[in-house]
Amino acid sequence: MATDCKAWLNANPVEEADLSDFASAEEDNGGSVSGGRNLNETNGNWLSLSSNNIQEARLKAKAKRRLRKTSSRDSGRGDSLSDNGDAVRGAPVTPASPKSKLMDRKSRCGKGRGLPKKGGAGGKGVWGRSGEVYEPEEVDKKDPNYDDAQENCVYETLVLPLDERDFEKTVTPIVQEYFEHADTKEVAEQLSELNLGPMQSEVPLLAVSLALEAKASQRELTSRLLADLCGPVLTCGNLESAFDKLLWELPDLVLDTPGAPQLVGQFIARAVSDQILSESYIDGYKGRVNCEYTRAALDRAAVLLKMSLGGLRMDNQWGAGGGQKPITQLIKEMNLLLKEYVLSGDGAEAERCLRDLEVPHFHHEFVYEAIVMVLESKGDKTFEMILQLLKSLSASSVITVDQIGRGYERVYMDIADINIDVPRAYFILEQFVDKSFSLGIINVKLRDYCPSRGRKRFISEGDGGVIKLESC
Repeated sequence: MATDCKAWLNANPVEEADLSDFASAEEDNGGSVSGGRNLNETNGNWLSLSSNNIQEARLKAKAKRRLRKTSSRDSGRGDSLSDNGDAVRGAPVTPASPKSKLMDRKSRCGKGRGLPKKGGAGGKGVWGRSGEVYEPEEVDKKDPNYDDAQENCVYETLVLPLDERDFEKTVTPIVQEYFEHADTKEVAEQLSELNLGPMQSEVPLLAVSLALEAKASQRELTSRLLADLCGPVLTCGNLESAFDKLLWELPDLVLDTPGAPQLVGQFIARAVSDQILSESYIDGYKGRVNCEYTRAALDRAAVLLKMSLGGLRMDNQWGAGGGQKPITQLIKEMNLLLKEYVLSGDGAEAERCLRDLEVPHFHHEFVYEAIVMVLESKGDKTFEMILQLLKSLSASSVITVDQIGRGYERVYMDIADINIDVPRAYFILEQFVDKSFSLGIINVKLRDYCPSRGRKRFISEGDGGVIKLESC
């Protein structure tokens, strides 16, 4: 220690102001300073001190003062002084600063390598290390809470059965959504999640009741739904009970749907054809029916089943919806509709048939076929009848303005090809467009867009013998 202090003094010379440390050092050693001489008291006698003792006392004082200044900073390192003033490395001491205790994230036990606590699995809201998989915990039979009866318990979710009040609120949206997406598997999954209980027979009853007030395409979807649900969700007994209730409630259904007996008869015939109802179902009512509506429904079903033996396809008795039909079939049905209208002249029937096609997005094809029929026809009868039909359909908004415009534009684009087969096509089209504008079917812009046939100009018209092509 003395050697270190000498080396430090050689590097840092002591000033005169530091000589005051000598006095404190002498006081610590029991000595005093008097008249500029170094004295020491031993047994009541003052003795002079050697220069080496003075130097050693000065170094000890300097070392003590340095330790006092750094005590707060180095308190955690455990530095202390021995009896002779040498610094000794001791056991670590906990930091005295309260702030350092709060901010210190390392372990305070004085062990470890400064890693996170619990290997990173500790902390608020943490259930273990990331990606750690827990194995099944074995039951401790010595646990005071252990119960033998709980070892073989199986816990399952309990779904309460639906009552009559909640049944209609739950199942009606499912059937109405099915009319939009037409996915029978999704309906089967949704119904299987419900505890229908004794209300299983009410599912076909509710579906058919909703289909009676819907379109033909939705009745076709209902027949497919009943066929697909029979087995996974419903039984043949549930379907028979549902149709029994339908026949019993026909007097009330007729008030809202006058054609309910014929429609119910078609549903029964389709169910028998799909083999979800027994063939003897209709025969079981013979001689036991007093209601005229029930008798009409059963007679309708019996007639359809006899016709199916002659080759009638029962799987398409309702017809397919417009979005499910191929385009070629739609075009064919529109042509038949126009030909029937020209022969009968019944505009209301033509409008009803067009609505039943359920293709409002494809009405431009109807307008296109109507104008082409006018161009290919002979005489003014077809010309006038098609104009009146388009006027009535436009006034009733069955065909929208944009669909009419697209139909006319398609004719404008194909008029050059049509003119090959019909030489007077340009002339007839100009007349038809002018009449359509006068009746308010089309606007000025669509009328002006109508193309006209180019013609030759000859020498007699003053072109100097040059033949030119010019559009009128």
